[in-house]
Amino acid sequence: MALMPVSDALAAVLTGAEPLAEEMVCLDEAHHRVLAHDVAARRTQPPEAMSAMDGYAVRASDAAIESRLTVVGAVAAGRPFAGRIGPGEAVRIFTGGVVPDGADAVVIQEDTIADGKHVTIKEAAICGRHIRPAGVDFREGDVLLRKGIRLTERDLALAAGMNHPHLAVIRRPRVAILATGDELVMPGTAPGPGQIVYSNGYALHALARSEGAETIDLGIAADTLESTSAGIRRARESGADILVTTGGASVGDHDLVQQALKGEGIAMAFWKIAIRPGKPMMHGRIGAMRVIGLPGNPVSSYVCAFLFMVPLIRALSGRSVIHHQRERAVLGRDLGANDQREDYLRARLEVRDDGTRVALPVSHQDSSLLANLAAAQVLLVRAPFAPKAESGTPCEVLRLPV
Repeated sequence: MALMPVSDALAAVLTGAEPLAEEMVCLDEAHHRVLAHDVAARRTQPPEAMSAMDGYAVRASDAAIESRLTVVGAVAAGRPFAGRIGPGEAVRIFTGGVVPDGADAVVIQEDTIADGKHVTIKEAAICGRHIRPAGVDFREGDVLLRKGIRLTERDLALAAGMNHPHLAVIRRPRVAILATGDELVMPGTAPGPGQIVYSNGYALHALARSEGAETIDLGIAADTLESTSAGIRRARESGADILVTTGGASVGDHDLVQQALKGEGIAMAFWKIAIRPGKPMMHGRIGAMRVIGLPGNPVSSYVCAFLFMVPLIRALSGRSVIHHQRERAVLGRDLGANDQREDYLRARLEVRDDGTRVALPVSHQDSSLLANLAAAQVLLVRAPFAPKAESGTPCEVLRLPV
């Protein structure tokens, strides 16, 4: 079977991936959820002109230096002045107080001298100074939050200020993760002969959750068709939107995932792609559940999940930005010519004094080396059949999550 280009494989993974159903949640539950609709303000903020400082609300034409004004009242936040300021009058005002009718400036208290019911102005008032006009933040009907954004804590503050106690968001995708392999033992266990400590799932669960998904741990399936098939059935029964398997995606006698997937009625879209690391990767679907079969080597598993699982989660979440954005850098060392596979080299990213970003590939790119993966900040992308490249040559990188 010919190797499928990475771009074609990603297009296949994303084919038909529409946002899931929406649901209403309160603001406390909306952090990092994806908006299902544009959100418009239900009120004007501030609704009236407000004082930005503690001081005196005055008519600017009355408040020249050494002017002595009569204080006719006081305004605090939430307690407006009922009357109107007339010639030669002032109202004591505090930050957030509604500017009284007739006033067009605020003189801060440091620029005044209070004397009983009078105040002397020591710095001339300027019309509009220290006043926040009505609607300076936003006005009723303004659309300030757009469909498809992932809500930050700042967005939640804005939504609250717009008078929205609830927001319509897209349901979180459910990602079920199934590991395979008799050789796997859990962290904290003393591995026996030929056994290795299971690590892939911890990265995959964290990566999926960081993108807003819910995760379901299906554990480790033994290297039998029955055990692998049972894990796939548990994924369907759990209502998973995405099943991610790790291991068993190659062609060995004990690599049973593809056989189990087909046996459960899953139509395979591809198997083997032109990528390094991660050539033996699979994708298919059954009903609404999509399947991504990742290689077992931990670096291959993580890189392929980053490149394929993450965009799929974003698409199902209704995100406005689905694809990873490539950035420009220069090579930090010479690289040889590439073969037919698109290469994703683990690299560190350094920034020179002049702002140039330098991608330094780690010295060993083996797909089993977790320490080098953890030390990398970016994936350095090399196209198939890329020629030799010298240090300083422009290149493209993808930033890894931090």
